[in-house]
This record gives sequence, C-alpha cells and structure tokens, in this order.
Amino acid sequence: MPDAPQAATISRPGGWAIVRRNRPAMVSLIYLAFVVLVSFTLPFFLPESLKQTSSGTFLPPLSSGEESGALHLCGTDVNGQDLFYRLLTGAQVSLGVGIVGAIISLFIGTAYGMISGFFGGRVDGFMMRAVDMLYAVPRILFIMIFIAAFDSVFKDWLDGTRLWAQEKQWRSLEDAARYLIPYSKILVMIISLGLVEWLTMARIIRGQVLVLREMTFVTASRAMGQSGWTILRKHLLPNLSTIILTYLTLTIPAVILDESFLSFLGLGIEDPAASWGSLLKDGAQVINPIESKWWLLAFPAVLMSLSLLALNFLGDGLRDAFDPKSAD
Repeated sequence: MPDAPQAATISRPGGWAIVRRNRPAMVSLIYLAFVVLVSFTLPFFLPESLKQTSSGTFLPPLSSGEESGALHLCGTDVNGQDLFYRLLTGAQVSLGVGIVGAIISLFIGTAYGMISGFFGGRVDGFMMRAVDMLYAVPRILFIMIFIAAFDSVFKDWLDGTRLWAQEKQWRSLEDAARYLIPYSKILVMIISLGLVEWLTMARIIRGQVLVLREMTFVTASRAMGQSGWTILRKHLLPNLSTIILTYLTLTIPAVILDESFLSFLGLGIEDPAASWGSLLKDGAQVINPIESKWWLLAFPAVLMSLSLLALNFLGDGLRDAFDPKSAD
C-alpha cells in the first residue's frame, strides 16, 4: 500500500520574513533575550555580599553598604537585601512560571482542541460546551481553591516519594523529591495556572482543525486507511506548529500576570524566594506620603511592564505572520 501523501504546511509564505520586518516584534525579541540572558547568568557573577541580608535597610539606589562596601545599584529592601539581585532572581521565577505554565496549557489546549475539531459532531458539541462552562468559572478563584486543596497533598506526596525512594535505594529519585519539597507550593501554583489558561488555546486549535480536516491530504489519508489518531499526529499537528508557537507566546504574559497578582495578594511566591509580583507587594507595603521608598515599587513595576509588553508585541508579530485570519 503506498504511503499517504504528506501534509502540505498551511502557513503564509514568508512568515518569518514578515516577523523580521516587524520592528516592534524584533525589538521585543532582542529585549526578552537580553532579560533572559542577564537574569539567568549574571547572578552567578555577583559578589556574595549582594546575595545576603545586611544591616543597611532601605538604602536608595547607587548606595554602598557600610559593611561590605558593595554598590547597591537598585538600593536595598526592608531586610537589607540587594534589590538588583532580587530583581534578577525574581525574573527567573516569573519567567519560569510563565513558560512552564504556558507549556502545560499548550499541551492540554492543543490535545483538547484537536480531538474536538477532528471528530466533530456530538463529541465536538459536548467538549465545547464544557469549555463554555469552564469560562464562567473565575480563574483566580479556581487557582486559590486549587492551591489550598492540593498544596499540602502534593507536599505529602513528595515526602512519601522521598521515603519510598530511600527505602528502595533510588538515590536519584530521592534527591529529586527532596529538592522539590520546598518548592511544592510553586509547583502547585504552576499546575493551577496551566489548568486555567488552556481554554483559549483549545478554541483556536479547534477552529484550525475544522479547516484542516477538509483538506485533500486528510481525505486521502482517510481513504488509505490511516486512523484518526495517526492523521492527528502525523498530518494535522505539523500544520498547527506555527499557530501553537504564536499563542504560546501570548499565553506566557497571561500566566505571569496571574502569578504576579497571586503573589501581590500574598497567595503566590513567598520569602525567601522572589518574583515580580512578590516584589511589587513588598514595595507597595512601604509606600507612604511621609517617606517614600519609591525604588522598591518602581523597579519591579518597570521591569515587569516592559517584559509583558515585549511578550505581547512578539506574540502579535507572530500572529500577524502566521495566522491568516488575524491579518484580515
């Protein structure tokens, strides 16, 4: 039996060329690459004195500590911690949460949308009605309930896994579980963020699959006896790659914003870890009309705002290049 015809990639000609000509998207890409490079590499080269607490609390920007003499580029906070170092580590956490949460939503939304759009009929109707009902649930409320319900459960599961691996003498699994236990709340929050951000992705993927399943290469594959799952995996998924990448880029800032809001409310990242949201919360708590510690709020707000704008500009550029409907 001859092989089924390969799927022709459905994308606008010169999509990447369109992205390169989009100045806001390219500037955003360069800025984001710079932020990622600096936040994940520079902390290793900073002096140890900037990574520790000191007696110099609320030092303004460009001040030097009395104990170490180190320059505090962005000042210090209420605990005498260097704000520049915390901005870098906060970027690691916020970007990490955003990327991992978006990837979780990508897998759920892509699989859900592909199944719904490809099989159609009652399956599609039932699955889309479920999406409509989930849209009615307040996202932040769901995340708060999810964290409250599963934080201790997940921590106990990790601890039980550690003890079981210790009994079986599986050192690698034991070390992994021991390492993850302090971050159990962050992991639960990431999972909850991924579980609320997949709905839009599912609708978009479903719409694309409804168009692709009527194409000639899908009809030929069906005629040659290929199963629906094979067609989804080998023929439809490659044609969805650019759309998935585009909306993944647009989902990351939404996840970061949700995490920042939770941390600002005190429900997300907690000390000694830091994120942009927790830094904003710390800065807002010390703002007063008598003696303003403006740097504690200004620097996290500017860095977070620029990063979210850059992610949205980049996502818009990718969408204009690869999503034909958005250009109409």
